[in-house]
Amino acid sequence: MNSPVVAPSRAATVDDAGRVDQAMRGFLAEIGSGAALAMEACVHCGRCAEACHFYVQTGDPRYTPIHKIAPLRQAYQREVGPFAFAYRLFGLTPRVTAGQLATWQDLIYDSCNMCGRCSLICPMGIDIAGLVEQARHGMFDAGLAPADYLGVLAEKEHATGSPFGLTRAQFRDMLHQVGRTHDVVMHVDEPRADIVPTVSSVDLKTYPASMAAIAKILNHMGAAWTFRTDGFDADNASLTAGDRAGQRAITLSIVRAAMECGAGTVVMPECGHSFTEMRWEAANTFGRSLPFRVLQITELLAEGLADGRIRVNRVAQTATYHDACQLSRRGGATAAPRVVLHALGIDVREMADSGDTGWCCGGGGGVALIKRAQALRAHAFEIKRRQVEATGADTMYTSCSGCRQTLDHGGKSVNWTTTVASLLELVAANLKD
Repeated sequence: MNSPVVAPSRAATVDDAGRVDQAMRGFLAEIGSGAALAMEACVHCGRCAEACHFYVQTGDPRYTPIHKIAPLRQAYQREVGPFAFAYRLFGLTPRVTAGQLATWQDLIYDSCNMCGRCSLICPMGIDIAGLVEQARHGMFDAGLAPADYLGVLAEKEHATGSPFGLTRAQFRDMLHQVGRTHDVVMHVDEPRADIVPTVSSVDLKTYPASMAAIAKILNHMGAAWTFRTDGFDADNASLTAGDRAGQRAITLSIVRAAMECGAGTVVMPECGHSFTEMRWEAANTFGRSLPFRVLQITELLAEGLADGRIRVNRVAQTATYHDACQLSRRGGATAAPRVVLHALGIDVREMADSGDTGWCCGGGGGVALIKRAQALRAHAFEIKRRQVEATGADTMYTSCSGCRQTLDHGGKSVNWTTTVASLLELVAANLKD
């Protein structure tokens, strides 16, 4: 049986037996009362399978969502469940092997976007996506985050605070260069500010215009705002890799940076996982309620349009909107982008599945960063392609740069003529003077 693929920095230090032990200890550390209840609650109805695009597009039973938490269930049944003694005594649940970890690595990372569609549809209310996130913690502890781009980014982020290894000085220079290129005033490391916007590593690498867009909008609003170089990168690759320590460090750097300048609002960028981390998990990481609001950028735009701080020209256009899973289904920011689109006068053509039930782009949860998952990701993309084309819209807007990148790449692979664009950038381009 094949050994699991391990991250290079860990491969030489732990053998297969040690890696299995580390993974099992990581799994057991995640099994609290909520996870235990989920293990017992599953009735194996199979409804989650029809909610997963990887299963729907391939028909492969391995991709049934509940099957992906097998490592957690096996650890639970054998070690801490109410019948653990019997499971061990009669060999009903065998010990985990290195070969099983190799299989689970593919399922937990390559074929799960943690999009939460399975969690939404589960009749027993099991948050399967949340359990997959917990399972990734155990896999990371054993050095089993995929050894290619995802694992590398997480380790670099843990070491430097940025998945690309950017220093504070480099980020500051980048912001000022973006300001010069787009002719917009950038506020950086101001001692006092009401609003602190964060950025996504995808934007840093691929869509720098988005940073100019948010600066332009905040200046238009007359807000007291600033980027902070001591807590700027919200992408949190550590979260998707399963690195709890790295995830905590990135989250706390943003919290402390906002507190340092007395901000009342932290704005999360066009990035899904960064939003759910700060909106739902950061207070637990911080240890108490956050001393500021956390808004996704579309929520800030909707607020500004409602109270008149943002004024826009109307756009004669027909478009559809892609709901990023972590922003809509997992984050609750479903209505805000539609408020923005309608304020712009856009004729919105909704897909057959949209809002909370929308299908994932296929790249979320770090899957877009795993090279070996490319073919599987292309299968998943087909659902979104069909639904977008059925709308007849020429443009699809989204508020997640990771989705934007995944959909753009997927569209190019099938000679798609639909333009994928940023809602944030659309607003910035149509501000009234």
